[in-house]
Amino acid sequence: MSVLVLNAGSSSLKAAVFAPDLATLGAVTVAEIGGDSRLHAATQQARCHAPNHAAALALCLDHFANQGLALNLLSAAAHRVVHGGQSLVAACHITADVRARIAALVPLAPLHNPPALAVLDAIAARAPELPQVACFDTAFHTTIPDVATTYAVPQSDRATGLRRYGFHGLSYESLVARLPTLTGNPLPRRLLALHLGNGASACAILAGRSVATTMGFSPIDGLTMGTRGGVDGSAVLALATRHGVARAAAILNREGGMLALGGASDMRKLHAAGTPEAAFAVDHFCYWAVRHAGSLIAALGGLDALAFTGGIGENDALVRGRILGGLDWAGVAFDAAKNNAHNTALHDLRSVVQVYVVPADEERHIAGEAMALMGRAGV
Repeated sequence: MSVLVLNAGSSSLKAAVFAPDLATLGAVTVAEIGGDSRLHAATQQARCHAPNHAAALALCLDHFANQGLALNLLSAAAHRVVHGGQSLVAACHITADVRARIAALVPLAPLHNPPALAVLDAIAARAPELPQVACFDTAFHTTIPDVATTYAVPQSDRATGLRRYGFHGLSYESLVARLPTLTGNPLPRRLLALHLGNGASACAILAGRSVATTMGFSPIDGLTMGTRGGVDGSAVLALATRHGVARAAAILNREGGMLALGGASDMRKLHAAGTPEAAFAVDHFCYWAVRHAGSLIAALGGLDALAFTGGIGENDALVRGRILGGLDWAGVAFDAAKNNAHNTALHDLRSVVQVYVVPADEERHIAGEAMALMGRAGV
């Protein structure tokens, strides 16, 4: 039961093939889709022609075929889907009805659901008999209590699904499963997880279950991100009045965040820029991470451990140090040498809070979910 896992971002496609024991058989990424596209694999780094996600998928499948992993030899394709709404709350086989429900949620995740749909449609066109599975970023957050997900708006609007959902759930679910293996200790009861990358969020995890998170109705809310960040509702209305709804949506999804503040959406470019604007964007990112962390610690009733994941969380010691330094009031004390060396455990002997770095492994987690689903279905 080898499974192809596809993680479609707004301008990228990560693809990997996993064996039944979840060993990686092959992995490839196409970045900058629609622009200066590049293919990245263990033995290959090259420019490529990928004007859209379907073309990027074709490149990935050709790469795997050359490794003896042709699509017709695989048992299933599994997809990361960012928004599952109120009804898609667990991994499921992709049917016409499931596809329609994913499509209906495009306005809530315009950067992510459309690429996922493009890739699953391209798979269906190439291999119509191949089972396909969807795993949802929103599913992990279904344990958040109603008091934390309900917006104070009229019931008639709430009945349409207007509520907080939360995202990056596959990353958090993977972190919860892997942290005890990395540390050799039980999962901390009150865990604050920070998924920091171009998209960024934080999650309060109590006894392994999500109880609060920073993202809301869509992935715009919460932490400062590459092109997004929390904006008050009246500010959204002001943008819509000034520019029209479609243009306001583009600003909020694609032109805000660190890009708007510092001129780049990539944290590495901001560090290298050396401009006051870039420095301010980094300050903004760290400030809001600390401020939201305080809110989530309150939701947990205290803090036993903190874990970083995502590209920035795993690789940026400066940002980690800024955030950890801002949480010393919560009992966090970290070892700067361990942080600079990117150790798994960053806390020092004085810290009442454990601090860890957990490399993101969403694709392997998705493969496990798909295999479990297929096993239950007798596929």
